[in-house]
Amino acid sequence: MPDYDDCYRACVGIMLLNRHDDIFVGKRLDHPSRYWQMPQGGIEQGEEPLAAAIREMREEIGSTNARLLATHPEWLKYDLPPSLRADLWKGRYRGQRQKWYIFRFLGEDSELTVETADPEFSEWRWLPLSDLVGTIVPFKAEVYASVVSFAQKVLSAQAEEPTLDRVVG
Repeated sequence: MPDYDDCYRACVGIMLLNRHDDIFVGKRLDHPSRYWQMPQGGIEQGEEPLAAAIREMREEIGSTNARLLATHPEWLKYDLPPSLRADLWKGRYRGQRQKWYIFRFLGEDSELTVETADPEFSEWRWLPLSDLVGTIVPFKAEVYASVVSFAQKVLSAQAEEPTLDRVVG
Protein backbone atom coordinates (compact mmCIF):
# COMPACT_ATOMS: atom_id res chain seq x y z
CA MET A 1 0.00 0.00 0.00
CA PRO A 2 1.45 3.39 -0.90
CA ASP A 3 1.82 6.34 1.41
CA TYR A 4 -1.27 8.48 1.15
CA ASP A 5 -3.04 11.16 3.09
CA ASP A 6 -5.60 9.82 5.50
CA CYS A 7 -7.99 12.29 3.87
CA TYR A 8 -8.07 10.11 0.69
CA ARG A 9 -9.80 6.73 0.75
CA ALA A 10 -7.63 3.92 -0.66
CA CYS A 11 -9.47 2.41 -3.58
CA VAL A 12 -9.08 0.38 -6.77
CA GLY A 13 -10.57 0.96 -10.20
CA ILE A 14 -11.24 -1.60 -12.91
CA MET A 15 -11.25 -0.98 -16.63
CA LEU A 16 -12.77 -4.13 -18.09
CA LEU A 17 -12.42 -4.42 -21.87
CA ASN A 18 -14.34 -6.77 -24.09
CA ARG A 19 -12.89 -8.34 -27.25
CA HIS A 20 -13.78 -5.16 -29.20
CA ASP A 21 -11.94 -2.94 -26.68
CA ASP A 22 -15.21 -1.49 -25.39
CA ILE A 23 -15.35 -0.74 -21.66
CA PHE A 24 -17.78 -2.07 -19.06
CA VAL A 25 -19.63 0.81 -17.38
CA GLY A 26 -22.51 0.86 -14.94
CA LYS A 27 -25.07 3.40 -13.75
CA ARG A 28 -24.86 3.84 -9.98
CA LEU A 29 -27.92 2.89 -7.95
CA ASP A 30 -27.22 5.46 -5.24
CA HIS A 31 -26.91 8.42 -7.59
CA PRO A 32 -29.49 8.28 -10.36
CA SER A 33 -28.17 10.47 -13.16
CA ARG A 34 -26.99 10.32 -16.72
CA TYR A 35 -23.48 9.43 -15.59
CA TRP A 36 -21.80 6.05 -15.91
CA GLN A 37 -18.67 4.71 -14.24
CA MET A 38 -16.29 1.78 -14.26
CA PRO A 39 -16.29 -0.64 -11.32
CA GLN A 40 -14.33 0.57 -8.33
CA GLY A 41 -14.21 0.13 -4.59
CA GLY A 42 -12.31 0.48 -1.37
CA ILE A 43 -9.32 -1.57 -0.31
CA GLU A 44 -10.00 -3.44 2.90
CA GLN A 45 -7.55 -3.41 5.83
CA GLY A 46 -4.56 -5.65 4.99
CA GLU A 47 -5.79 -6.34 1.45
CA GLU A 48 -3.46 -6.02 -1.53
CA PRO A 49 -4.76 -3.69 -4.26
CA LEU A 50 -4.92 -6.38 -6.98
CA ALA A 51 -6.84 -8.69 -4.65
CA ALA A 52 -9.22 -5.79 -3.95
CA ALA A 53 -9.74 -5.27 -7.69
CA ILE A 54 -10.61 -8.93 -8.21
CA ARG A 55 -12.95 -8.90 -5.21
CA GLU A 56 -14.64 -5.71 -6.44
CA MET A 57 -15.07 -7.19 -9.90
CA ARG A 58 -16.85 -10.22 -8.44
CA GLU A 59 -18.98 -8.09 -6.10
CA GLU A 60 -20.02 -5.48 -8.68
CA ILE A 61 -20.35 -7.41 -11.94
CA GLY A 62 -20.67 -11.04 -10.84
CA SER A 63 -17.64 -12.40 -12.71
CA THR A 64 -13.86 -12.52 -12.52
CA ASN A 65 -13.47 -14.23 -15.89
CA ALA A 66 -10.79 -11.80 -16.99
CA ARG A 67 -7.07 -11.55 -17.59
CA LEU A 68 -4.98 -8.69 -16.20
CA LEU A 69 -3.49 -6.65 -19.05
CA ALA A 70 -1.85 -3.80 -17.16
CA THR A 71 -1.62 -1.84 -13.93
CA HIS A 72 -1.54 1.95 -14.07
CA PRO A 73 1.90 2.96 -12.79
CA GLU A 74 0.56 5.73 -10.54
CA TRP A 75 -2.01 6.11 -7.82
CA LEU A 76 -4.58 8.60 -9.12
CA LYS A 77 -6.74 10.74 -6.91
CA TYR A 78 -9.79 12.93 -7.11
CA ASP A 79 -11.55 15.24 -4.69
CA LEU A 80 -15.26 14.98 -4.03
CA PRO A 81 -17.30 18.15 -4.49
CA PRO A 82 -17.81 19.82 -1.09
CA SER A 83 -21.56 19.13 -1.34
CA LEU A 84 -20.89 15.34 -1.29
CA ARG A 85 -18.09 15.17 1.29
CA ALA A 86 -20.31 15.20 4.38
CA ASP A 87 -22.59 12.45 3.05
CA LEU A 88 -20.02 9.96 1.72
CA TRP A 89 -17.95 7.90 4.16
CA LYS A 90 -19.31 9.98 7.06
CA GLY A 91 -17.20 12.96 5.95
CA ARG A 92 -13.93 11.18 6.75
CA TYR A 93 -12.40 11.57 3.26
CA ARG A 94 -12.07 14.45 0.86
CA GLY A 95 -11.82 12.02 -2.06
CA GLN A 96 -10.24 8.81 -3.24
CA ARG A 97 -6.75 7.66 -4.18
CA GLN A 98 -7.07 4.83 -6.70
CA LYS A 99 -4.91 2.11 -8.22
CA TRP A 100 -6.31 1.26 -11.66
CA TYR A 101 -6.17 -2.13 -13.37
CA ILE A 102 -6.97 -2.96 -16.98
CA PHE A 103 -8.49 -6.38 -17.56
CA ARG A 104 -9.61 -8.22 -20.69
CA PHE A 105 -12.99 -9.92 -20.20
CA LEU A 106 -12.70 -13.52 -21.43
CA GLY A 107 -16.31 -14.63 -21.14
CA GLU A 108 -19.71 -14.00 -22.61
CA ASP A 109 -21.94 -11.05 -21.73
CA SER A 110 -24.38 -13.47 -20.09
CA GLU A 111 -21.80 -13.98 -17.29
CA LEU A 112 -22.05 -10.33 -16.28
CA THR A 113 -24.72 -9.02 -13.95
CA VAL A 114 -25.30 -5.97 -11.83
CA GLU A 115 -27.90 -7.88 -9.82
CA THR A 116 -25.35 -9.01 -7.25
CA ALA A 117 -25.68 -9.62 -3.49
CA ASP A 118 -24.99 -5.94 -2.76
CA PRO A 119 -25.74 -4.15 -6.06
CA GLU A 120 -24.07 -0.86 -6.91
CA PHE A 121 -25.32 -0.43 -10.49
CA SER A 122 -28.85 -0.29 -11.88
CA GLU A 123 -27.75 -1.20 -15.41
CA TRP A 124 -24.60 -1.79 -17.45
CA ARG A 125 -23.33 -1.57 -21.02
CA TRP A 126 -20.19 -1.69 -23.13
CA LEU A 127 -18.95 1.75 -24.12
CA PRO A 128 -16.32 2.75 -26.70
CA LEU A 129 -13.06 3.95 -25.13
CA SER A 130 -13.42 7.30 -26.89
CA ASP A 131 -16.80 7.96 -25.20
CA LEU A 132 -15.81 7.15 -21.63
CA VAL A 133 -14.66 10.51 -20.24
CA GLY A 134 -17.84 12.23 -21.44
CA THR A 135 -20.06 9.86 -19.46
CA ILE A 136 -18.47 10.23 -16.01
CA VAL A 137 -19.32 12.69 -13.26
CA PRO A 138 -17.16 15.77 -13.86
CA PHE A 139 -15.12 15.45 -10.65
CA LYS A 140 -13.76 12.07 -11.84
CA ALA A 141 -13.03 13.18 -15.42
CA GLU A 142 -9.30 13.87 -14.92
CA VAL A 143 -8.72 10.42 -13.41
CA TYR A 144 -10.70 8.76 -16.20
CA ALA A 145 -8.76 10.71 -18.85
CA SER A 146 -5.51 9.42 -17.35
CA VAL A 147 -6.80 5.83 -17.32
CA VAL A 148 -8.01 6.15 -20.94
CA SER A 149 -4.64 7.53 -22.05
CA PHE A 150 -2.83 4.67 -20.32
CA ALA A 151 -5.23 2.11 -21.84
CA GLN A 152 -4.63 3.51 -25.32
CA LYS A 153 -0.88 3.02 -24.84
CA VAL A 154 -1.40 -0.54 -23.56
CA LEU A 155 -3.69 -1.44 -26.47
CA SER A 156 -1.36 0.18 -29.00
CA ALA A 157 1.61 -1.77 -27.65
CA GLN A 158 -0.39 -5.01 -27.81
CA ALA A 159 -1.36 -4.31 -31.42
CA GLU A 160 2.32 -3.97 -32.31
CA GLU A 161 3.28 -7.30 -30.71
CA PRO A 162 3.60 -10.12 -33.23
CA THR A 163 0.92 -12.78 -32.93
CA LEU A 164 1.43 -16.43 -33.67
CA ASP A 165 -0.37 -15.91 -37.01
CA ARG A 166 2.10 -13.22 -38.06
CA VAL A 167 5.14 -15.17 -36.88
CA VAL A 168 4.14 -18.50 -38.48
CA GLY A 169 2.29 -17.21 -41.57
